[in-house]
Amino acid sequence: MSHSDRYDVLIVGAGHAGAQAAIALRQRGFEGTIALLGDEPSLPYERPPLSKDYLAGDKPFERILLRPAAFWADRMITLLPGHRVVAVDPEAHHVVTAEGLTLRYGRLIWAAGGVPRRLACTGYDTTGLHSVRTRADVDRMIAEMPMVDRVVVIGGGYIGLEAAAVLTKLGKHVTVLEAQDRVLARVTGEVLSRFYEAEHRAHGVDLRTGVEVAGIDVAAGRACGVRLTDGAVVPCQMVIVGIGIIPAVAPLLAAGAEGGNGVHVDDQCRTTLADIFAIGDCAAHANAFAEGHVIRLESVQNANDQATTVAKFLTGTPEPYHAVPWFWSNQYDLKLQTVGLSSGYDDAVLRGDPESRSFSLVYLKRGRVIALDCVNRVRDYVQGRALVAGSIPVDAAVLADPSIELKTLALAAVGT
Repeated sequence: MSHSDRYDVLIVGAGHAGAQAAIALRQRGFEGTIALLGDEPSLPYERPPLSKDYLAGDKPFERILLRPAAFWADRMITLLPGHRVVAVDPEAHHVVTAEGLTLRYGRLIWAAGGVPRRLACTGYDTTGLHSVRTRADVDRMIAEMPMVDRVVVIGGGYIGLEAAAVLTKLGKHVTVLEAQDRVLARVTGEVLSRFYEAEHRAHGVDLRTGVEVAGIDVAAGRACGVRLTDGAVVPCQMVIVGIGIIPAVAPLLAAGAEGGNGVHVDDQCRTTLADIFAIGDCAAHANAFAEGHVIRLESVQNANDQATTVAKFLTGTPEPYHAVPWFWSNQYDLKLQTVGLSSGYDDAVLRGDPESRSFSLVYLKRGRVIALDCVNRVRDYVQGRALVAGSIPVDAAVLADPSIELKTLALAAVGT
């Protein structure tokens, strides 16, 4: 592909955030040159299906593309696949790639996401260990599947549990190892954690909490077991590691940007370096729904909304980022939809019966609704959004009555 060596907007990272930034700029009438640089060889694609439909074989790669090839050409968005930026020079307004390319920019949008956190134990880099971050990761897993009977998943977060659900459906014997005393401990309350633990066990998953990995046992150059600190060994032919990501911000920090666990951005997604923005998983921002704490949000919602924030800024209609966080997770026949951030809650109200496999948890802090986890309960999720957006005070006893629709509570609060 022929390309210039200078772009009015250079976007580093071709995941949800980077792709949406390019799309939103064109939608808002931006006429300058745009390049979308990604470190993978393929067209930009959706990430969430990797641990769900794509791994299960239910969706071919073409169906998880964010847009077809013609879309990018029609909008004069230059795609630069297979490049990884290793240095940024904010004074000269250029970046350098590992492949030796120097690209100049007017504005730089950093949307590089993160890389999977690796195990810190012996055997961490052996064959048969996988993460679920890219198409290539999952393709390697799929290629090994015929030789695999037993799988160990290290990490009981969304990625690990989604992979466990798919692999169980594919007929594998799955063991999930979680260091904390419950799964999803960082993102949800105990009721939901225990519900999902029971679901996975009912599907035959050997789910163990409060266990630590000491090392990976290797035979004939491949992982053959996971050794725990208590001396037990879980035999397997495949290990999936889902213990979080490390934000890919080293070139920005080396160039002088403020940050640490992510690069710091303001409410317009600007870094502390001139003409450099950061969005998506790697952007650490003060979030109103986390009481102003600086956090990173790893979600499609955050990627898209921050991309739109930058596009608005660059097209002369700035609007500060203030989006209600939302997430989802598909496991077995359960659709979990979350709105808001539950961390720091002081009360959790159950709506409905977990035994029915359709219920919601409403999280309160000082009497105000801060988040909902809704399992197979789309109506609560849709209607509960207004309660979170308005940080609306609601009586817990009223919330607990599933016959009372949440939209009536939101309407009552605004007095209409």
